[in-house]
Amino acid sequence: MPVNIPAAPAAAEECVRSALGPATTRAGRPPYLDHGDLDLDLPLPVHRLGPVAGTLTPPGARLTGWRFLLTREGRTVGAAEAAPTADGWAFSHFCEGPYIASTERTVRLAESLPETYQPRLLSVPELYMLTLWLHSESAAEPGEGSPLPQDLLVPLTPAPPGIAAGRAVRTDVLLPLLSTRLAPPVGLAS
Repeated sequence: MPVNIPAAPAAAEECVRSALGPATTRAGRPPYLDHGDLDLDLPLPVHRLGPVAGTLTPPGARLTGWRFLLTREGRTVGAAEAAPTADGWAFSHFCEGPYIASTERTVRLAESLPETYQPRLLSVPELYMLTLWLHSESAAEPGEGSPLPQDLLVPLTPAPPGIAAGRAVRTDVLLPLLSTRLAPPVGLAS
């Protein structure tokens, strides 16, 4: 079944389109922006998982932005993010590296699953980890909610040691494993 790709807020998309324009300053601008028109593809809400360590209940998540893959002639060359502000949305940053190809590849794999999911990105800052979060409530508001036990998390490449990248795992199985990957807080190590 196909995944249910949510529609990004128009203002988030517009601020990313503006950042792609030629009027953008050269400082911090990736070179791929200067080689022709780019299309925005695969808009995904980006959520940040609350602290994994030291909680008995599953951590919550909050929306931190929307990421758009940047494509030229059907080929992904990078990504760009917009972040929510008090006034709406603002361009945040351009993204490069292995998470871009891994995101694209993992969403395509999710399309072959028997159930319909809403894809989102879920950052786990404590482990420098990014996952594709396949939310089981495929029609849910994409900027709200936290991972449900039956949702699937697919760690993107590169994943932390001991975590299999590219493999869909239920939230209620992966989250406890993540907490074992964290170093104990300073002063509590034996």
